[in-house]
Amino acid sequence: MTHVALAPFDPSSPPAVTEWVTSAAEAEAWAGLLEWPLPPGLLDRWHELPDVLPFVLLLDGVPAGYAEIWLDVDENEAELARIVVNPAHRGRGNGRAFVRLLAAEAERLGLADVWLRVVPENAAAISCYRAAGFVRAAAAEEESFNAGQPRRYVWMRYGGPRTT
Repeated sequence: MTHVALAPFDPSSPPAVTEWVTSAAEAEAWAGLLEWPLPPGLLDRWHELPDVLPFVLLLDGVPAGYAEIWLDVDENEAELARIVVNPAHRGRGNGRAFVRLLAAEAERLGLADVWLRVVPENAAAISCYRAAGFVRAAAAEEESFNAGQPRRYVWMRYGGPRTT
């Protein structure tokens, strides 16, 4: 059985995160990036932000996923962001396990709500997040969250683990 764990991102030995994003369309869906190929130093720039906590998914000790927890202490909430799993490890429940671990970490930090957003076309991710215990926001709430965004997103709030 594969050992699944969450670990803080280690900048001294970063996994090949940007190589896991395999197309311009995937880069835009993953992080709203219009540059392709992805620019060097991208993760370093993201990690300079004080409210961004980067993590990796470890499968038997090997990095297989990357994501960030964005902290909003004033709102007492977190957003899971820039979630990507190595293509070699997709479709096996690893994304679901990763997202659950990230949500648990955000809750461990004492934040009341855990959110994420996803482009509406990413049906696989939406299904993964539902299976991990995320529930889509009400239409009015989603409309409010999308105001001022560069595109529309599906917004989902963590409601706890599910068995399916």
